[in-house]
Amino acid sequence: MNGGGAAAAAIANAIKASGVIVRLKEEDFIKVISRADNPAVVVSRGGFMKKDFDYLLAYKGFVFFARTKEEINLPGNAEIIAAQQIWIPY
Repeated sequence: MNGGGAAAAAIANAIKASGVIVRLKEEDFIKVISRADNPAVVVSRGGFMKKDFDYLLAYKGFVFFARTKEEINLPGNAEIIAAQQIWIPY
C-alpha cells in the first residue's frame, strides 16, 4: 500500500473508532452541559498559532465537541478532565 493509501486507511479507522461526534457551537454546547446531571467534560487548550479551547462531553450516547476562542465557564457540578490534546477526525 502506498503512503497515500495507508494514510487514508488510518483516517478511516480513526473515524470508525471514534463513533459519533457531534460538533456544536459554544452556546449549544453549554445548553447540552446544562442538561447533564453530573457532566464529565474533557478540556484541552490547543492550536498551533492561536490557542483555542476544545471540549468533549458524552451525553445520552453521543459525544459532543466544541472549539471556543475563550474558556467556557463550566457548571460547578462538572467533573473536568484535563487532556494534553483532543484530536477529532474530519
